[in-house]
Amino acid sequence: MNDAIEKKHIVVVGLGYVGLPLAVALARSFQTWGLDVDTGRIAELESGHDRTGEIAADRLTASSLRLTADPAACPDADFYIVTVPTPVDADNKPDLSIVMSATRTVGSMLKADRRSIVIYESTVYPGVTEEMCGPELERVSGLVCGEDFFLAYSPERINPGDREHTVERITKVVSGQTPVVLAAVADLYGQVTSGGVFRAASIKAAEAAKVIENAQRDINIAFVNEITTIFQKMDLSIWDVLAAAGTKWNFLKFEPGLVGGHCIGVDPYYLAHRASELGRDPRVILAGRGTNDGMAAWCAGAIHEWNGAKEGTRTLVLGLAFKPDVPDLRNSKVADLIAALRDMGHKVDVHDPLVSTDEARHEYDIDLIPAPLNNTRYDLVVLAVPHRALIGDFSRFAALVGTGRRVADLKNALADITLPDGVERWTM
Repeated sequence: MNDAIEKKHIVVVGLGYVGLPLAVALARSFQTWGLDVDTGRIAELESGHDRTGEIAADRLTASSLRLTADPAACPDADFYIVTVPTPVDADNKPDLSIVMSATRTVGSMLKADRRSIVIYESTVYPGVTEEMCGPELERVSGLVCGEDFFLAYSPERINPGDREHTVERITKVVSGQTPVVLAAVADLYGQVTSGGVFRAASIKAAEAAKVIENAQRDINIAFVNEITTIFQKMDLSIWDVLAAAGTKWNFLKFEPGLVGGHCIGVDPYYLAHRASELGRDPRVILAGRGTNDGMAAWCAGAIHEWNGAKEGTRTLVLGLAFKPDVPDLRNSKVADLIAALRDMGHKVDVHDPLVSTDEARHEYDIDLIPAPLNNTRYDLVVLAVPHRALIGDFSRFAALVGTGRRVADLKNALADITLPDGVERWTM
C-alpha cells in the first residue's frame, strides 16, 4: 500500500452495528477515528466491550481505531462516513432527525482547504443525500458542495450476527458526486473488502438499491406469512408445504415469521413515503408491510386458540431479540406478540439470555426474568426466538410446562428435538 493511502484520515460517525465493524476494518489500513455521541458507548469500547457482539474483545483492543465522543478531538479528515440509524416514527414516517444531527456535526468539522468527501451509509430514500444532507452541510459549514467538499453514498449491508457476510467480505456498492469522487470512494472501500466494489450510476441509484434490497425481502416474507395463515385454516403445516415446494430448482426459499429489526421492518416505509410524495400509490410495498406487521397478533391469536382460549394462562416467552443469536432489540415484533398475549389474558414472563435487561425495560417496558427456576411451572412455553443458547438446553424449559403441557414453536426449531412425554408442540 502506498504512503498516500496510509496517510488518509477518516472519521466514522456513529459506532453501532454498522459503524463499529466498518471503523475497525478501515483502521487496518487508514488513520481512523470513531465518533459517537454516546459517552457510555465510547467508554465500553475503550474497555474492549462491544455490547452488539459484532467485534470480539481481542480484536477491538488490538485495533488502532481511536475512539471519542468529542468532534473537536477528531482531526481534519479526508473522509467522513455517516453510519447512524434512520428509523421511522410512530406513524411509520421516515425519521431523519438522527442523520441530520450527524450531518450538522460533520458540517461543523469541514474545512475548505481539505476538500473532504462525506460518505453516507445510513439507509435513506433516493434524493436525501444530495437534496437534504448536502444543503445542510453547506449551511452549517459555510462551504460550497461540489467545490469545497463532496458527497458520496455507499449503502450499509451489515447483517447482525452474520459472521460470513461481514464488511470485509461483501461487495460494496459505491457512488460519488463526480467521477473523481467515485474513484476515490471505490479505492477507499476496495482497501477494506475482498468482495470488490460496484460503482453505481449515481448517488440516487445507490440509495434506491439499498431500500429495494430490503423491500424485496419484506414482500417475499409477507407472501409466505400470508399463505401460512391460509394453510393454517386447512390444517396444513407451512413447513411441510415449503419442504415440498423447495425441491423445485427456482423456488425462492423464504420462511414465515416475525419481521423486525432496523432494516427489513423499516426500509420499505422509506420507499413508500417517497412514492407517496411523488403521487404514486405503493400498494405492493405497503401490503407486504401490513401483512408482516400483523403477523405477531396472528401468531398470538393462533396460539391462544390452540391453547383453548383460556384466560389466566401462565405463559413463558423465550426470546425477545428481533432475530436469533443477537442481542439486538430494535423493532422486535416479539414485543407485539407479548402485548397481544397479555391482551388475551395471558400472564406472561419473558426470558432472553442475550438481551440487556435495562434495554428491554427502556424500549418495551418489559422486565426480563433470569433463567427460570426449576420449581417454576407454566401452562404454556412459547419459543419465539430460537437462540442457540435456548435450543441447546431446551429440555430445561420444556420441563417447566405443568398442567398445560404445551410448547409453541414459532420457527419450527424444535422439529428434531424430543420433548418430554405428553408435551404437545404447535408450530405454523
